[in-house]
Amino acid sequence: MMVHGPLLEKLLAGQFLCAVTDEELFAKLQRDELRERVDAYLKPLNRRVASNADNSVYFLAYRDLDESARVHLKQQFSVVMSSLLPLLEWLTYVQEAMGSDSLLTAGDTLKLQELILKTEDNPSLRQRLQSLADDRFFGSSADAVDGQAKQVARRLVEHGYLLQPHSNRLYFTVTGKIDYLLELVRFIKDEENIPLESSQAQTELL
Repeated sequence: MMVHGPLLEKLLAGQFLCAVTDEELFAKLQRDELRERVDAYLKPLNRRVASNADNSVYFLAYRDLDESARVHLKQQFSVVMSSLLPLLEWLTYVQEAMGSDSLLTAGDTLKLQELILKTEDNPSLRQRLQSLADDRFFGSSADAVDGQAKQVARRLVEHGYLLQPHSNRLYFTVTGKIDYLLELVRFIKDEENIPLESSQAQTELL
């Protein structure tokens, strides 16, 4: 199993593996036989490999929800909920700015300079970006659209929702963690009936 050391290390570190974040490891995880071997290795740790409905992203989940797992999941859920609404607001902001009918998904490319130009020419978009930038999740103190957009993108890279292939170029690739996020939101809304705070983003996305 040590041959799969890098794969296990990334999964145990809480990373979300998709074709964007690590194409080689993602391809390995698409093999049923390998996932079964990894699951067998992780069983003593009460973990298993999980994926979203479309199998576009893989991550670790608990095998059995014992008390320890419930405490940890409650902590994780609290972190997710604190970032959920600003992330949904960002998705709808991008959708409106780019004039797209569909949401961003794994593999999509985001050209930040194009987004900045469209925002600068639209008072409504400027206001939405300002609101996003002011949110403590993104934490921007910039007054200009350029600075606000760059800080928002930086935070999305830090949290694994975007990948910046070249540090000196302002284009980003959407990772599978976005797909996971949207599936989580739909699960919360449709299955668990957990109330989400009312927002324009929630209305538009769901």
